[in-house]
Amino acid sequence: MSGHAFHRSILREYDIRGVVGQTLFPKDSGAIGRAYGTIARRAGAAGPVCVGRDGRLSSPELHGALVEGLRASGVDVIDVGFGPTPMLYFAVYETGAAGGVMVTGSHNPPEHNGFKMMLGHESFFGDRIRELGAVAAAGDFTSGRGGLTSRSVMGAYVVRLAQEYPASARGLAVGWDAGNGAMGEAMAALTARLPGRHVLLNATIDGRFPSHHPDPTVPENLAELIAAVRRDRLDLGIAFDGDGDRIGVVDGEGTILWGDQLLALLARDVLARHPGATIIADVKASQTLFDEVARLGGRPLMWRTGHSLIKSKMAETRAPLAGEMSGHIFFADGYYGFDDALFAAVRLLRTVIAEGTSLSDLRRSLPTAVNTPELRFECGEERKFTLVDEVARRLAARGADVITVDGVRVRTADGWWLLRASNTQAIVVARCEAFDTAALDRVKAALAAELEASGFPVGDF
Repeated sequence: MSGHAFHRSILREYDIRGVVGQTLFPKDSGAIGRAYGTIARRAGAAGPVCVGRDGRLSSPELHGALVEGLRASGVDVIDVGFGPTPMLYFAVYETGAAGGVMVTGSHNPPEHNGFKMMLGHESFFGDRIRELGAVAAAGDFTSGRGGLTSRSVMGAYVVRLAQEYPASARGLAVGWDAGNGAMGEAMAALTARLPGRHVLLNATIDGRFPSHHPDPTVPENLAELIAAVRRDRLDLGIAFDGDGDRIGVVDGEGTILWGDQLLALLARDVLARHPGATIIADVKASQTLFDEVARLGGRPLMWRTGHSLIKSKMAETRAPLAGEMSGHIFFADGYYGFDDALFAAVRLLRTVIAEGTSLSDLRRSLPTAVNTPELRFECGEERKFTLVDEVARRLAARGADVITVDGVRVRTADGWWLLRASNTQAIVVARCEAFDTAALDRVKAALAAELEASGFPVGDF
């Protein structure tokens, strides 16, 4: 049997992504299904595999090829249809499936697409993705003719989310922005079950994303939500990325709360019920978060950025809660341990109600630091890794205080700066934090100097 070679850029560390028609084609999707099914069968996975898709224009064709590839490997398929990635994860638990594959481009531009996978209840990433590439290249596939059934889990998924809202709790006035992404239908169904006043924005699923790009970590993508919160005098606003596993939040004053701030607030409730528990955050998070978790009696753990990496570390450490600056929030406390932005939204509403105050006041109660947002500098797919390696070697030679759990996080007398290569885009990611604005300028200058030394000037930022 002949093998299949993927474009070298699409097999990433924690999922598969490419540009449709340039680096990703339906034949790749078929090979992914065939190789994933082969790995699942050889791993002894019993039962069918759930498959879902987001609302991108290319998703139906990729989804069809994926299903055919899975069936050709001898795997039975349960098609859960159209919806957000967390619904696919939920379906694996709900149906007792052997695994799941989601066709989604996540928060990437409309012409992108990709795949997020799990085998059993574990993330399928890293070595598994490399194994998938090797199986496909060798054409070393199992064969068979798996069955195909369709099953809607949307209703069960929404009911499960609604259970997290206290039955007798007061309602809040909330703005919700699906960004025309795959969470739109579930968002509308959930809010119809909740008390309070709800203003829905861009709930129609449209893979062209006509309203704004579906990435809630970029402030301009929250402009419409902020305007609605202020105009309609809402208590807070919540936004989702393209496949619904990342959350963005603004308070009633229109101020953005970043991922580490959300995690600090959510940790209060979790640690009150799980004293001493481990709370995980990625390497981009503020030092104030780690300090706050310790103050609350928890064990803060800094880990690598990436949804699959965080989920695996949660399972290893039995952490009840984890989060990333990108807006992935993971609950194992009362849930399954995967990143579900709609679940996180309901838990946030529950926290605001339980605290008996506004989200704005809760934000002001958090410890503060002066920092940059996540900085993204365009850099070629190969250069981004060598650039970070060059910086790391120079820092090591100087004996700098460096954390290397993911890229380099450099601690100085003024604060810290981070540089890491993105696993999903052709960029390097940076962030700086300090005690005051003057110190932040010095931290930013130190980062800029290291990039300049590698022939990568970034100018003012």
